[in-house]
Amino acid sequence: MPYAADPIVMLSARALSQAIHGGEVSCRQVMAAYLAHIAQVNPGSNAIVALRDEAALMAEAAAADEALAAGRSAGWMHGMPQAPKDLAMTRGIRTTFGSPIYKDNVPASDGVVVERARRAGAILIGKTNTPEFGLGSQTFNPVYGATLNPYDATRTAGGSSGGAAAALALRMLPVADGSDFGGSLRNPAGYCNVFGFRPSAGRVPYGPTPELFLPQLGCEGPMARTVADLALLLATQAGPDTRTPQALPADPVLASLTPANVADVLRTGLTGKRVAWLGDWGGYLPMEDGILPLCEQALRFFPDFGVSVEAIGAPYPPDKIWQVWLTHRHFLVGNARMALYRNPATRAQLKPEAIWEIEGALNLTASDLYTASTERSAWYNALQRTFATFDYVAVPSAQVFPFDVKQPWPKSIAGRQMDTYHRWMEVVVAWTLSGSPVISVPVGFSAEGLPMGMQLIGRPRDDLGVLQLAAAYEQARDWVGSRLPPAMVD
Repeated sequence: MPYAADPIVMLSARALSQAIHGGEVSCRQVMAAYLAHIAQVNPGSNAIVALRDEAALMAEAAAADEALAAGRSAGWMHGMPQAPKDLAMTRGIRTTFGSPIYKDNVPASDGVVVERARRAGAILIGKTNTPEFGLGSQTFNPVYGATLNPYDATRTAGGSSGGAAAALALRMLPVADGSDFGGSLRNPAGYCNVFGFRPSAGRVPYGPTPELFLPQLGCEGPMARTVADLALLLATQAGPDTRTPQALPADPVLASLTPANVADVLRTGLTGKRVAWLGDWGGYLPMEDGILPLCEQALRFFPDFGVSVEAIGAPYPPDKIWQVWLTHRHFLVGNARMALYRNPATRAQLKPEAIWEIEGALNLTASDLYTASTERSAWYNALQRTFATFDYVAVPSAQVFPFDVKQPWPKSIAGRQMDTYHRWMEVVVAWTLSGSPVISVPVGFSAEGLPMGMQLIGRPRDDLGVLQLAAAYEQARDWVGSRLPPAMVD
C-alpha cells in the first residue's frame, strides 16, 4: 500500500502555526506526526541527524500544550519541530560540523538563530546534515554519511545546507535554517525544489564567532517550501544583536510579520519593475544543457505580474570576481581553521578541501587582501550601476543538475575542467561578494526529473522587495506544491 503522510506534516509552517494556536491540533499531535513521518522517510534521505529521544520530545510538546492552554504562546513557532543545521551551535545537542574532530561536541549555548527559534517557541528535535565544516556544495561527511536527493536517491541534495533542503522537501520540517558562504542556502534549495534565502549582509546576526569584524561573507538565513514561511522565519532570525557589531537595525516591516498578515505584506504591485537576465555571464560560465532554458521558461511568467525581463551583458569582468573570491575564501575559511591544521593530530582528520583552503591562506599578505577588497568594491559599484536601471538580476542557482552522490564534486561542466572543489558553483560567488539579498526559487525539472532553481538578486537591503518578487512568481508557478518527491507519492 502506498505511504500516505499525515496531513499535519503537509501543512505549510504558516498554516501549522495557525492550526496550533487555533486549537485545531495539539503540539503533541504535531510532534507525534512529525516523528512518525521522519521514521518513515529519513532512512531514505539521511537529512536529519542527531535525532533526540522521542519521550523527551513528547514531554516538551506536552509542556508547550500546557503553556498554550494557560494563554502563554512563545511565538508563531510555538510547538513546531525544528532541526538546526549541524554548523549551528545547539545547547545540549551534538554539533559536529560534519567533522570527526567534533563528533562528540555538545555546546553549552546556542547560536543566535537557534536561540531566536527557541524563543519563538520551536522545539529542537535534532540537526540537519552538512558537509565537513560546510565546505563544498555536496552534503557528505565521515560522521553521518551523505544526504540523498529527495527526487533521486542516487544524486546529491547539494550543500552545505543539503540536509535542511532535503528535510523540507520531504516534509520532515515545517521550515529550516541554513547558512551560506558559497551558495549554501541557494544551491541545495535549487537541488531540492524549495526556497532558500541569503539575506542582505548584516540582516541576520551571525555566530557568535571568535572574530567579530572580518567574517562578512558567511551568513545564516531561512529555507522553506513557501515564500510566506520563508519571510516568517527571516523575521524571527533578523534584527540586531550586540554580539554581532555589524548587524543591521531591525526592518520594521519584516519585524511586524505574522502568520495573519504575511500574505498581505508580500502581495504588492510590481508593474514596471525590471529584471536583468544575466544567464551564463555571456558564455563565461559553463552550464549543463537544460539549465538556461528552465530559467528562461520561468522568466516568461514575470510579465504576467507586470515585471519585464531583459538580457544583459556582464556588468563586470567575471574572471576578476573569481580571483577576488579566492582571496577572500582562503583568508576567511583558511584562518578560521588554522589551529586545526597546525595540530598534527587534528590536521590528519581534515578533508582535502579544508587543507587546500588553509594552505591557500598561509601565503596571503595584507596587500593581497587589500587589493582583493578594493576589487570587490569596484564590483559592488558596477552592480549598483546595474541597479540604477534594473530592480533585480536573475541567474541560475547552479551550473549542473544534481550529480552522483558518490562524486565529491563535478570535475568538468560542458567539457570545461573545474580547477577547484567549488569552481562548479561560480554562479553564486558574485552575489555573496555583493552583500545583496538573494533568493533561490524553483524553476522546474530536467528531462531526468532533477530539480533546478534560479537566483533572484535585489538591491542591497531590499530583502522585502526580493521576497515580494518571489511571492508573485510563486503564485504564477508553484513547483513545490505541484511536484512532490517520490517518497511522498509512492
